[in-house]
Amino acid sequence: MRIEEGIKLGFKDVLITPKRSTLKSRSEVNLKRNIHFKYSNMISSGIPIIASNMDTVGTFNMAVQLSAVNIITAIHKYYTVNEWRSFITHVPHDFFDYIMVSTGVSDADYTKLKKILSLSPLLKYICIDIANGYSDNLIQFVTKIRTKFPNKIICAGNVVTGEMVEALLLSGADIVKIGIGPGSVCTTRTKTGVGYPQLSAIIECADAAHGLQGHIISDGGCINSGDIAKAFGAGADFVMLGGIFAGHNECEGKIITENNDKFMLFYGMSSKNAMKLHMGKVAGYKTDEGKLVKLLLKGPVKNTVLDILGGLRSSCTYVGAREIKELNKRTTFIRVLEQENTIFNDGTLF
Repeated sequence: MRIEEGIKLGFKDVLITPKRSTLKSRSEVNLKRNIHFKYSNMISSGIPIIASNMDTVGTFNMAVQLSAVNIITAIHKYYTVNEWRSFITHVPHDFFDYIMVSTGVSDADYTKLKKILSLSPLLKYICIDIANGYSDNLIQFVTKIRTKFPNKIICAGNVVTGEMVEALLLSGADIVKIGIGPGSVCTTRTKTGVGYPQLSAIIECADAAHGLQGHIISDGGCINSGDIAKAFGAGADFVMLGGIFAGHNECEGKIITENNDKFMLFYGMSSKNAMKLHMGKVAGYKTDEGKLVKLLLKGPVKNTVLDILGGLRSSCTYVGAREIKELNKRTTFIRVLEQENTIFNDGTLF
């Protein structure tokens, strides 16, 4: 046993210091970014935000809506091959620039992934997603997928430390997904005592990744556009969102009605709800590590997207960043004890 004495930080622990700017309007900010990937030798061009591959969020309908504004959707791994076949026959070619095919690491997952990718050569993103990215199985699977699909963009995770980022990049990943326990419906930290504050994880993992010409996705912990700006400011190349995109018309959660209000159920992918739905039961050797919550229906996701992008443009103008890729270079964090004045947060009206 040992203790690392340095303090690790989450999004709530910091604010970004404003800087003098020559920008006259938020409209001058360019949120699109071109990113070159080391192994696949491809370039992504779009807004570097990704809808999470949770089964209620990473849906085909979500992908259709977000692709229209150049945002990626990581499609969840529970659609069948036939459902994929039916879907991709009805979408335009440029749509494929904004979807990821998700997979686990089992032999069955590998077989299914090959079938899905065989449906169209335009499918270019693979998201290898397991809760504990420190398993040797993940490194072996990344190597296997890189060998089989040398020209695909491969994302793998989740991890939170620099040495594991380096190991995954060296095994063939283009992008590493960062985050253990920060999600809004994740209880891993309380159930296991394991995790890492997300802001510090981004800073340390970005440094490791960029040194090897790799990239990272910050996955989890963002509850508003300010947190997304902090993730980009800390060095994230992409930011993945689950809870913020949950509860919209494009999601596929169960809808319930209470007192004439409609709610959508949203749960973590390691929760007992997800395990019972997709595996039939919670295995005797497991415990659930996720919450089940009900969200008041939010309407079309495009309204939330506009709010997020507006907040990001405003963040950039406060620090003088003309492009989203400049935000990291223009960011100085200060540690704080409070984020906002909460006097009216209870909805009190005067």
